[in-house]
Amino acid sequence: MAAARRVFPEGRLVYGMQLPIQSQSTLYAEPWEASATVADLAEVARAADRSGFGYLATCDHVGIPRRLAGPMGTVWYDPVATLAFLAGITERVRLLSHVAIVALRHPLLSAKSYATLDHLSGGRLILGVGAGHVREEFEALGVDFDRRGPVLDETLDALRAALGPQEFPAFEGRHLAFRDLGQLPRPAQERIPVWVGGSSPAAVRRAAVRGDGWLPQGDPIERLPEQIARIRELRAAAGITDPIEIGAITPALYVGEPGWDTGRRTLTGKPEVLAERLREYARLGVDQIQVRLRSRDAAELVDQISAFGADVAPHLD
Repeated sequence: MAAARRVFPEGRLVYGMQLPIQSQSTLYAEPWEASATVADLAEVARAADRSGFGYLATCDHVGIPRRLAGPMGTVWYDPVATLAFLAGITERVRLLSHVAIVALRHPLLSAKSYATLDHLSGGRLILGVGAGHVREEFEALGVDFDRRGPVLDETLDALRAALGPQEFPAFEGRHLAFRDLGQLPRPAQERIPVWVGGSSPAAVRRAAVRGDGWLPQGDPIERLPEQIARIRELRAAAGITDPIEIGAITPALYVGEPGWDTGRRTLTGKPEVLAERLREYARLGVDQIQVRLRSRDAAELVDQISAFGADVAPHLD
Protein backbone atom coordinates (compact mmCIF):
# COMPACT_ATOMS: atom_id res chain seq x y z
CA MET A 1 0.00 0.00 0.00
CA ALA A 2 1.31 3.43 -0.95
CA ALA A 3 2.30 5.79 1.84
CA ALA A 4 0.10 8.80 2.49
CA ARG A 5 1.02 12.06 0.83
CA ARG A 6 -0.31 15.51 1.45
CA VAL A 7 -3.20 16.57 -0.77
CA PHE A 8 -2.06 20.19 -0.74
CA PRO A 9 1.43 21.71 -0.46
CA GLU A 10 2.78 22.19 3.04
CA GLY A 11 3.19 25.72 4.37
CA ARG A 12 0.20 27.31 2.67
CA LEU A 13 -3.23 27.66 4.27
CA VAL A 14 -5.62 26.02 1.79
CA TYR A 15 -9.24 27.07 1.67
CA GLY A 16 -12.27 25.14 0.48
CA MET A 17 -16.03 25.38 0.84
CA GLN A 18 -19.08 23.23 1.30
CA LEU A 19 -21.48 23.97 -1.52
CA PRO A 20 -24.88 25.53 -0.84
CA ILE A 21 -28.12 24.09 -2.21
CA GLN A 22 -26.99 20.44 -2.04
CA SER A 23 -27.85 20.25 1.67
CA GLN A 24 -30.29 22.57 3.37
CA SER A 25 -30.22 22.14 7.12
CA THR A 26 -31.71 25.16 8.85
CA LEU A 27 -28.51 25.33 10.91
CA TYR A 28 -26.64 26.86 7.98
CA ALA A 29 -28.70 27.17 4.78
CA GLU A 30 -29.60 30.65 3.53
CA PRO A 31 -33.27 31.36 2.66
CA TRP A 32 -32.52 31.73 -1.07
CA GLU A 33 -31.26 28.15 -1.35
CA ALA A 34 -34.78 26.69 -1.15
CA SER A 35 -35.64 28.05 -4.60
CA ALA A 36 -32.16 27.81 -6.13
CA THR A 37 -31.56 25.80 -9.29
CA VAL A 38 -28.99 23.36 -10.60
CA ALA A 39 -27.69 26.24 -12.74
CA ASP A 40 -27.04 28.21 -9.54
CA LEU A 41 -25.18 25.26 -8.02
CA ALA A 42 -23.08 24.91 -11.17
CA GLU A 43 -22.17 28.61 -11.29
CA VAL A 44 -21.12 28.62 -7.63
CA ALA A 45 -18.91 25.58 -8.25
CA ARG A 46 -17.33 27.13 -11.35
CA ALA A 47 -16.68 30.36 -9.45
CA ALA A 48 -14.87 28.45 -6.69
CA ASP A 49 -12.83 26.57 -9.31
CA ARG A 50 -11.83 29.83 -11.02
CA SER A 51 -11.03 31.51 -7.70
CA GLY A 52 -8.48 28.96 -6.51
CA PHE A 53 -10.52 27.14 -3.90
CA GLY A 54 -8.79 23.92 -2.87
CA TYR A 55 -11.91 21.81 -2.63
CA LEU A 56 -15.69 21.71 -2.94
CA ALA A 57 -17.60 19.59 -0.44
CA THR A 58 -20.98 17.85 -0.37
CA CYS A 59 -22.85 16.10 2.44
CA ASP A 60 -24.45 12.66 2.80
CA HIS A 61 -27.76 11.49 4.22
CA VAL A 62 -29.90 8.71 2.76
CA GLY A 63 -33.13 9.80 4.42
CA ILE A 64 -34.25 12.14 7.19
CA PRO A 65 -36.86 10.91 9.70
CA ARG A 66 -39.90 13.04 10.37
CA ARG A 67 -38.71 13.88 13.88
CA LEU A 68 -35.64 15.64 12.40
CA ALA A 69 -37.13 16.98 9.17
CA GLY A 70 -37.76 20.40 10.71
CA PRO A 71 -34.19 21.35 11.67
CA MET A 72 -32.37 19.17 9.13
CA GLY A 73 -34.67 19.47 6.14
CA THR A 74 -34.92 16.67 3.61
CA VAL A 75 -32.77 18.21 0.85
CA TRP A 76 -29.58 16.16 0.84
CA TYR A 77 -28.10 15.48 -2.59
CA ASP A 78 -26.32 12.17 -3.10
CA PRO A 79 -22.59 12.93 -2.71
CA VAL A 80 -21.27 10.66 -5.47
CA ALA A 81 -23.79 11.85 -8.04
CA THR A 82 -23.21 15.48 -7.06
CA LEU A 83 -19.42 15.26 -7.05
CA ALA A 84 -19.49 13.49 -10.42
CA PHE A 85 -21.59 16.34 -11.80
CA LEU A 86 -19.13 18.85 -10.36
CA ALA A 87 -16.21 16.94 -11.85
CA GLY A 88 -17.65 17.48 -15.30
CA ILE A 89 -18.03 21.25 -14.95
CA THR A 90 -14.80 22.10 -13.10
CA GLU A 91 -11.13 21.64 -13.93
CA ARG A 92 -8.83 21.89 -10.91
CA VAL A 93 -10.73 21.98 -7.62
CA ARG A 94 -10.65 18.85 -5.45
CA LEU A 95 -13.92 17.03 -4.72
CA LEU A 96 -14.60 16.23 -1.05
CA SER A 97 -17.38 14.18 0.53
CA HIS A 98 -17.95 15.99 3.81
CA VAL A 99 -18.86 13.56 5.04
CA ALA A 100 -19.83 10.22 3.53
CA ILE A 101 -21.50 7.84 5.99
CA VAL A 102 -19.66 4.88 4.50
CA ALA A 103 -20.75 2.43 7.22
CA LEU A 104 -24.23 2.50 5.68
CA ARG A 105 -22.93 0.78 2.55
CA HIS A 106 -20.84 -2.29 1.82
CA PRO A 107 -17.27 -1.15 1.10
CA LEU A 108 -17.30 -2.77 -2.35
CA LEU A 109 -20.29 -0.60 -3.28
CA SER A 110 -18.57 2.52 -1.99
CA ALA A 111 -15.31 1.53 -3.69
CA LYS A 112 -17.03 1.06 -7.04
CA SER A 113 -18.66 4.51 -6.82
CA TYR A 114 -15.70 6.46 -5.48
CA ALA A 115 -13.07 4.72 -7.62
CA THR A 116 -15.12 5.57 -10.71
CA LEU A 117 -15.50 9.16 -9.52
CA ASP A 118 -11.76 9.51 -8.98
CA HIS A 119 -11.09 7.94 -12.40
CA LEU A 120 -13.53 10.26 -14.18
CA SER A 121 -12.30 13.39 -12.37
CA GLY A 122 -8.65 12.73 -13.11
CA GLY A 123 -7.72 12.03 -9.49
CA ARG A 124 -9.48 14.87 -7.67
CA LEU A 125 -11.37 12.93 -4.99
CA ILE A 126 -10.89 13.39 -1.25
CA LEU A 127 -12.96 10.82 0.64
CA GLY A 128 -14.29 12.49 3.77
CA VAL A 129 -16.00 10.03 6.11
CA GLY A 130 -17.97 10.16 9.34
CA ALA A 131 -19.90 7.91 11.71
CA GLY A 132 -23.37 9.38 11.16
CA HIS A 133 -25.91 10.34 13.82
CA VAL A 134 -29.39 9.50 12.51
CA ARG A 135 -30.52 6.20 14.01
CA GLU A 136 -33.42 5.69 11.61
CA GLU A 137 -31.11 5.70 8.58
CA PHE A 138 -29.10 2.84 10.02
CA GLU A 139 -32.16 0.87 11.07
CA ALA A 140 -33.81 1.21 7.64
CA LEU A 141 -30.66 -0.08 5.93
CA GLY A 142 -30.10 -2.92 8.39
CA VAL A 143 -26.96 -1.49 10.00
CA ASP A 144 -26.47 -1.56 13.79
CA PHE A 145 -26.54 2.09 14.87
CA ASP A 146 -25.07 1.39 18.30
CA ARG A 147 -22.05 -0.32 16.74
CA ARG A 148 -21.52 2.22 13.98
CA GLY A 149 -18.10 3.20 15.32
CA PRO A 150 -16.52 -0.27 15.09
CA VAL A 151 -18.36 -0.86 11.81
CA LEU A 152 -16.90 2.37 10.41
CA ASP A 153 -13.39 1.39 11.55
CA GLU A 154 -13.58 -1.95 9.75
CA THR A 155 -15.21 -0.32 6.72
CA LEU A 156 -12.33 2.13 6.47
CA ASP A 157 -9.79 -0.70 6.60
CA ALA A 158 -11.75 -2.52 3.91
CA LEU A 159 -11.94 0.62 1.77
CA ARG A 160 -8.16 1.04 1.94
CA ALA A 161 -7.92 -2.33 0.21
CA ALA A 162 -10.87 -1.85 -2.13
CA LEU A 163 -9.66 1.58 -3.30
CA GLY A 164 -6.06 0.47 -3.74
CA PRO A 165 -4.31 -0.31 -7.02
CA GLN A 166 -5.29 -4.00 -7.22
CA GLU A 167 -7.85 -5.09 -9.80
CA PHE A 168 -8.86 -7.92 -7.44
CA PRO A 169 -8.69 -6.39 -3.95
CA ALA A 170 -8.85 -8.64 -0.90
CA PHE A 171 -9.86 -7.99 2.70
CA GLU A 172 -10.58 -10.24 5.69
CA GLY A 173 -12.09 -8.68 8.80
CA ARG A 174 -14.41 -9.66 11.64
CA HIS A 175 -17.58 -8.74 9.76
CA LEU A 176 -16.46 -7.96 6.21
CA ALA A 177 -14.58 -10.08 3.73
CA PHE A 178 -14.07 -10.12 -0.02
CA ARG A 179 -11.62 -11.47 -2.58
CA ASP A 180 -11.49 -12.59 -6.23
CA LEU A 181 -13.94 -9.88 -7.34
CA GLY A 182 -12.37 -7.61 -9.95
CA GLN A 183 -13.23 -3.91 -10.03
CA LEU A 184 -12.18 -1.67 -12.88
CA PRO A 185 -11.61 1.19 -13.38
CA ARG A 186 -9.17 1.77 -10.56
CA PRO A 187 -8.82 5.24 -9.03
CA ALA A 188 -6.58 7.68 -10.86
CA GLN A 189 -4.77 8.37 -7.57
CA GLU A 190 -2.41 5.74 -6.22
CA ARG A 191 -3.92 6.32 -2.78
CA ILE A 192 -7.27 8.02 -2.18
CA PRO A 193 -6.84 10.54 0.68
CA VAL A 194 -9.25 9.80 3.53
CA TRP A 195 -10.21 12.68 5.81
CA VAL A 196 -12.13 11.71 8.95
CA GLY A 197 -14.85 14.02 10.23
CA GLY A 198 -16.01 14.60 13.77
CA SER A 199 -14.81 16.04 17.07
CA SER A 200 -15.80 13.37 19.59
CA PRO A 201 -12.97 11.43 21.26
CA ALA A 202 -13.77 8.44 19.03
CA ALA A 203 -13.71 10.55 15.87
CA VAL A 204 -10.43 12.21 16.84
CA ARG A 205 -8.85 8.82 17.51
CA ARG A 206 -10.18 7.53 14.18
CA ALA A 207 -8.72 10.49 12.34
CA ALA A 208 -5.38 10.03 14.09
CA VAL A 209 -4.90 6.33 13.43
CA ARG A 210 -6.86 5.80 10.19
CA GLY A 211 -6.99 9.18 8.46
CA ASP A 212 -4.90 11.25 6.11
CA GLY A 213 -6.76 14.32 7.32
CA TRP A 214 -9.13 15.55 10.03
CA LEU A 215 -12.37 17.47 9.50
CA PRO A 216 -13.54 18.97 12.81
CA GLN A 217 -17.21 19.38 13.57
CA GLY A 218 -18.02 22.71 15.12
CA ASP A 219 -14.89 23.11 17.22
CA PRO A 220 -14.35 26.74 18.26
CA ILE A 221 -10.88 28.05 17.56
CA GLU A 222 -10.08 27.94 21.28
CA ARG A 223 -10.48 24.16 21.36
CA LEU A 224 -8.40 23.38 18.29
CA PRO A 225 -4.95 23.34 19.98
CA GLU A 226 -6.10 20.64 22.40
CA GLN A 227 -7.64 18.57 19.60
CA ILE A 228 -4.62 18.93 17.32
CA ALA A 229 -2.24 17.98 20.13
CA ARG A 230 -4.35 14.90 20.87
CA ILE A 231 -4.28 13.81 17.22
CA ARG A 232 -0.50 14.14 17.09
CA GLU A 233 -0.11 12.29 20.38
CA LEU A 234 -2.28 9.39 19.20
CA ARG A 235 -0.51 9.27 15.86
CA ALA A 236 2.91 9.13 17.47
CA ALA A 237 1.78 6.42 19.90
CA ALA A 238 0.60 4.34 16.93
CA GLY A 239 3.97 4.78 15.20
CA ILE A 240 2.45 6.61 12.24
CA THR A 241 4.88 8.99 10.57
CA ASP A 242 2.87 9.82 7.44
CA PRO A 243 1.60 13.40 7.29
CA ILE A 244 -1.94 14.29 8.32
CA GLU A 245 -3.79 17.41 7.18
CA ILE A 246 -5.58 19.30 9.93
CA GLY A 247 -8.76 21.18 9.12
CA ALA A 248 -11.03 23.82 10.60
CA ILE A 249 -14.37 25.40 9.73
CA THR A 250 -14.53 29.19 9.80
CA PRO A 251 -17.32 31.30 11.18
CA ALA A 252 -19.55 32.81 8.51
CA LEU A 253 -17.68 35.44 6.44
CA TYR A 254 -18.66 38.36 4.25
CA VAL A 255 -15.88 40.09 2.33
CA GLY A 256 -16.26 43.85 2.60
CA GLU A 257 -19.10 45.84 4.09
CA PRO A 258 -22.48 44.23 3.34
CA GLY A 259 -25.49 46.26 2.34
CA TRP A 260 -27.68 44.07 4.55
CA ASP A 261 -27.74 42.74 8.09
CA THR A 262 -25.63 39.58 8.09
CA GLY A 263 -26.08 38.99 11.81
CA ARG A 264 -23.71 39.36 14.73
CA ARG A 265 -22.01 36.02 14.13
CA THR A 266 -20.75 36.92 10.65
CA LEU A 267 -17.20 38.24 10.28
CA THR A 268 -17.13 41.18 7.90
CA GLY A 269 -14.61 43.79 6.90
CA LYS A 270 -11.63 44.50 4.70
CA PRO A 271 -9.86 41.56 3.07
CA GLU A 272 -6.66 41.98 5.06
CA VAL A 273 -8.60 42.02 8.34
CA LEU A 274 -10.46 38.83 7.47
CA ALA A 275 -7.20 37.22 6.32
CA GLU A 276 -5.55 38.00 9.65
CA ARG A 277 -8.42 36.32 11.48
CA LEU A 278 -8.00 33.24 9.28
CA ARG A 279 -4.23 33.18 9.73
CA GLU A 280 -4.90 32.52 13.40
CA TYR A 281 -5.89 29.01 12.33
CA ALA A 282 -2.59 28.49 10.53
CA ARG A 283 -0.66 29.54 13.64
CA LEU A 284 -2.47 26.77 15.54
CA GLY A 285 -1.31 24.16 13.05
CA VAL A 286 -4.34 24.10 10.74
CA ASP A 287 -3.54 23.21 7.11
CA GLN A 288 -6.91 23.72 5.45
CA ILE A 289 -10.00 25.71 6.34
CA GLN A 290 -13.54 25.35 5.14
CA VAL A 291 -14.79 28.84 4.40
CA ARG A 292 -18.44 29.69 5.01
CA LEU A 293 -19.44 32.71 2.92
CA ARG A 294 -22.71 34.59 3.46
CA SER A 295 -24.93 35.95 0.70
CA ARG A 296 -28.48 37.02 -0.10
CA ASP A 297 -28.68 35.02 -3.33
CA ALA A 298 -26.62 32.85 -5.65
CA ALA A 299 -25.27 35.78 -7.65
CA GLU A 300 -23.98 37.50 -4.52
CA LEU A 301 -22.39 34.24 -3.38
CA VAL A 302 -20.51 34.08 -6.68
CA ASP A 303 -19.33 37.64 -6.02
CA GLN A 304 -18.23 36.69 -2.50
CA ILE A 305 -16.32 33.67 -3.79
CA SER A 306 -14.55 35.83 -6.36
CA ALA A 307 -13.78 38.52 -3.77
CA PHE A 308 -12.40 35.96 -1.34
CA GLY A 309 -10.15 34.42 -3.97
CA ALA A 310 -8.94 37.74 -5.35
CA ASP A 311 -8.74 39.89 -2.23
CA VAL A 312 -8.52 37.73 0.91
CA ALA A 313 -6.61 34.67 -0.28
CA PRO A 314 -3.43 36.55 -1.31
CA HIS A 315 -3.06 37.66 2.32
CA LEU A 316 -3.16 34.06 3.57
CA ASP A 317 0.24 33.08 2.15
